[in-house]
Amino acid sequence: MARSVPVRSGLGRWVQSYLMMTRWEIGSLRREFPLIIALQIVIGGGFALGIGLFFDRMPARNALFLSTGVAVVTLITVGMVLGPQLVSNQKVAGTYDFLWSLPVPRTTQAAAWLTVNTIIAIPGMVVALVIADARYDLSLHVSAAIVPAVLLTIGTATLIGYAFAHAISKPMVTMMITQLLVFTILGFSPINFPPENLPGWLATVNEWLPFEHMAAVVRAALTDGLVVDVVRSYLILGIYAALSTMVAAWVIGRRR
Repeated sequence: MARSVPVRSGLGRWVQSYLMMTRWEIGSLRREFPLIIALQIVIGGGFALGIGLFFDRMPARNALFLSTGVAVVTLITVGMVLGPQLVSNQKVAGTYDFLWSLPVPRTTQAAAWLTVNTIIAIPGMVVALVIADARYDLSLHVSAAIVPAVLLTIGTATLIGYAFAHAISKPMVTMMITQLLVFTILGFSPINFPPENLPGWLATVNEWLPFEHMAAVVRAALTDGLVVDVVRSYLILGIYAALSTMVAAWVIGRRR
């Protein structure tokens, strides 16, 4: 009589599934993965150098805002622009439905996606800061808070991108939203410049959007005295992360 093989469950199965999904996500991008990371490095470093060409001599405060802001932009764009575009490519290629048919906890798929986005984003952020520091002779004061600040920023950005990428069925619509986000992030969000540079009404709007607060928590961990109320920024980012998680859970929970 054949003996039945017990099905693993609990934490051990979750960890095994998470590692498998992480390998699958990286493996599915095996040809593009090095290029994607290199592109993020070039974008981060190039942006830090390119913006400086607009100024003969940049004030120290402006240089700090620009340099730390560029690092934040690399984190945000990976989570909210590149990530959703990769999901759209999965839908077009036909691997999206296969991914969700795998017999693994769905939370492991989200965790693997967050891990991959973090691996992609961190090198670009570090290189952008190194180049900006060399170019503008910055006075950076890196604290231990950089770890939770970066993880919360890339985590929140990824969860927001993850939520709308899975909620929107048409890849073309997702791509259009990501392009709009790039325009909004670079032009109308106080990431690379102080909030007081914006019109009053737009500055007020940004107080309730996540972008300014992503910049605030990272900037507070990289500088001394440039950010005042960082607690509120952590709170707002936590709310956005929780809401995005609930939306994503609702969307993927509808799949059978």
